[in-house]
Formats: sequence, C-alpha cells, structure tokens
Amino acid sequence: MSSVLYDTPGPRAKRRNILLSVLFTILLALLLWWVWQKMDDKNQLEWSLWEPFTTSEAWTTYLLPGLGDTLKAAAISMLIALPLGAVFGIARMSEHAWVRGAAGTVVEFFRAIPVLLLMLFANEFYVRSTDISSEQRPLYAVVTGLVLYNASVLAEIVRAGILSLPRGQTEAAYAVGLRKGQTMTSVLLPQAVTAMLPAIVSQLVVIVKDTALGGVMLGFTELLNSRSTLAANYANVIPSFIVVGIIFIVLNFILTSFAGWLERRLRRSKKSTGAVLGEDTVEVNPAAVGGTFGTGGEGGGPSGFTFKDKPPR
Repeated sequence: MSSVLYDTPGPRAKRRNILLSVLFTILLALLLWWVWQKMDDKNQLEWSLWEPFTTSEAWTTYLLPGLGDTLKAAAISMLIALPLGAVFGIARMSEHAWVRGAAGTVVEFFRAIPVLLLMLFANEFYVRSTDISSEQRPLYAVVTGLVLYNASVLAEIVRAGILSLPRGQTEAAYAVGLRKGQTMTSVLLPQAVTAMLPAIVSQLVVIVKDTALGGVMLGFTELLNSRSTLAANYANVIPSFIVVGIIFIVLNFILTSFAGWLERRLRRSKKSTGAVLGEDTVEVNPAAVGGTFGTGGEGGGPSGFTFKDKPPR
C-alpha cells in the first residue's frame, strides 16, 4: 500500500530497516555502557552522592522551590506571549500598510535578537529606570526577555497557520456577510488552531527551557540555579545535573502529551458524523422537485423534500 508521502517498503527495505535499528540499538547500548564506566571510574555512582535525593530536605529546600520559580516564569511568559503573538501575527496580514509594516518591523527585530541578550537589556532597564526590588528584578527581566522573543516567534506561527488555510474559507465567510474581523475570529483562527498547535507547543517547551538562562546570567532562582546551590552543599555535581535533566524531560513530556491529547480532541470535534440519509428517511414531492430549490419547510429539507423522521445528526 502506497501513500502520498512515501511508498510502502518492500522486503529488501524492511530487512535494511531492521538491520539499521538493531545496529543503532547496539551502538546506544555501548554508549550507555561507556558513560556508566566513566562515571564509575570517577566515583560518581557512589550511594553517598545520590542519597540526598531520597530525603525531603533536598527537594523542599532546593529543587521544588526552583521548579516553582521555573513554572511561574514560564506560565507568566506564556500567558502574555500567546495573545501578544496572535495580535502581531494578525496585524502582519492587515490591509493597512502602516499596520502591516509596523508589526513586521517589531516581529523581525525581536526575533533576530538572542533571548539572553533581551533578558540582560531588560534587567539593566529595570535597574536604571524602575524601583523594582532586587529580589523581584530577575523574574521581571526573565519574563520580559521570554515574552519579547517568543511573542515574535509565535506571531510568525499564527500568520503561517492562517495563511495555510484554503482561500475558499475566507471567500465563503465574506459570501455570507461576515466582516473581516468576524471572519478572522469566527472562521480562520478556530480552524488554524489545530494546524498551529504542534508548533505552538514546541515554542512553549522552549520557553520552559529558556528560563534556565535567567538562572545562569541573572541569578534567577529557577531549577538550574537551585541545583548549583544543592550541589555546593552536597558535593554531587554530576548527579544533581542528571536529576534536574530528568525533571525537565518529565515536565516537557507532560506538556507535549497534553498538547497531543488536546490536538486529537480538537480534530475529533471538527469531524462530521458522516451520516447518510436513506430513501426511507426522505419523502420526495415530484411536483416540487422540478422547480428551484428553496429554503425548505419545517422538515428542514429543500423545497420538494420532506424528512419523514428527524434526520440523523
């Protein structure tokens, strides 16, 4: 059986794929064994280095507060960047040249600057121009940098998602009398959400990971920064990196799994039931069929057709 994207592999291709899979598995096992041996040689597998993670002190004092600050910064950035990105993405498709040009300039400018540089600029701005306390300043700087960069990226995702829709959707909306704003909010955006969802989730995962930049450069007490304090107290640098890496993997896996579930739910909700009306469902009036189709009577069908029973939904 063939697909539009590829042909079903034949016997030779299947054998080649199995051979490559086995070879990759062997190489991966050898790599893991080599890493294990190196860690064992450096005494990084000693129980004394991993034991702190079995106690509540390491979690309640260091890891969980750091994780809370990571989620706080990521959540605030998401809540601001998503609607802001949607506004700029729609503005880039405006019929007014000055709106389209201004939005395009802002998006391209902030998308071209590294997010770490935006955080540093924001931190210096808050130091010199505001009265924000030194304890709250790193959070403000991290959120500002993440919002400016990711809103510009999300704007391009929104614009690409809307432009990917068939032009007939817009023409049909205009044909029934919808204005441009109504067409965008009621027709185009709801349909584009499903297509944009994987790219949006990928960007949200980037937001979660980029909070670590604030911990490295600005002293923001996120998860990675809290790890360094924990490692200094327990002298377990490598184990602490591994544990924090696993936490990030689990966190992002939960986020992508939720997005996958949401995408499947949205696709199912947009599917039709596919019900077909049979001959015993519709009664035809031959005298009326010869004329033009009207709006139909109480039965819900066109002129000349009457539903005997309630049509299936």
